[in-house]
Amino acid sequence: MVSMVAASTLGSIVSHAADESAGAPADVPAGSYRLDKSHASLVFRVNHLGFSHYTARFTGFDAKLAFDPANPAASRVEAVINPTTLDLDNPPPGFKEALLSTQWLDSAAFSKMTFRSNKVEVTAANAARITGDFTLHGVTKPIVLETAFNGGYRGHPMDPHARIGFSAKGALKRSDFGITIGVPAPGSKMGVSDEVEFPIEAEFTGPPLAAPKTQ
Repeated sequence: MVSMVAASTLGSIVSHAADESAGAPADVPAGSYRLDKSHASLVFRVNHLGFSHYTARFTGFDAKLAFDPANPAASRVEAVINPTTLDLDNPPPGFKEALLSTQWLDSAAFSKMTFRSNKVEVTAANAARITGDFTLHGVTKPIVLETAFNGGYRGHPMDPHARIGFSAKGALKRSDFGITIGVPAPGSKMGVSDEVEFPIEAEFTGPPLAAPKTQ
């Protein structure tokens, strides 16, 4: 019975989201939004010996967004990542500890990574290029996030706050941040690529759903 009620509630929210998203971003209120961590992921990929794209993730991160649908260029986003929440698929013994050591992330000395946007450029309908300063391994460099706005709504009785969703992707060279171990020699793939790709999925919750106007 509980599962049937939950399914019905979820179906109602999804249906409402589909209806509301058609009008986004105009129907989405401006204001402060916080990351919904249960509907967010931060993954990174590196090329391993030219044979595969090794994929891992960080599970401990947060973000806040100042969002203005009437003037997207004025929107701003900040994020913080805890490197010790590195999550690996089937790591061999000691592998995670090695990646957190001084040769790689050096998480004991650098306990967080941060991103702070400084420019938002609308590039197409529901698409933007976000430029900001990323700090990793104690070094700050600009990075670019190509971002898609996936839709949103003002809220729902079962989800009584505004909700918006984004997909983003970016890339960086880890050597720019002082992490050079294992970078292949020029013309070789023997090692772990300098380039790191990172796709991001994120939903944010914002201002509460306004009460219906009484006659």
